[in-house]
Amino acid sequence: MTTTAGRHVRLFRNGRNQAIRIPRELELPGNEAIIRREGANLIIEPLKAVPLRDLLTQWAPLDDAFPDIDDSPPEPVDL
Repeated sequence: MTTTAGRHVRLFRNGRNQAIRIPRELELPGNEAIIRREGANLIIEPLKAVPLRDLLTQWAPLDDAFPDIDDSPPEPVDL
């Protein structure tokens, strides 16, 4: 884990939310993050993306058979 020296930033209001502008050298990857409070500190961590393959292996296989579909596809139309 790398640590950097603290940096003075200003807080501002964005509608009803309090916000902070994150300096470029401290930017997080991606578009989402997790924020939590530990005592008087706020911890902001990038949201770790789960690869689709890993997500699919967590799901239980479906035991249900797909129903038969009585509706046949439409006939082609010459335009």
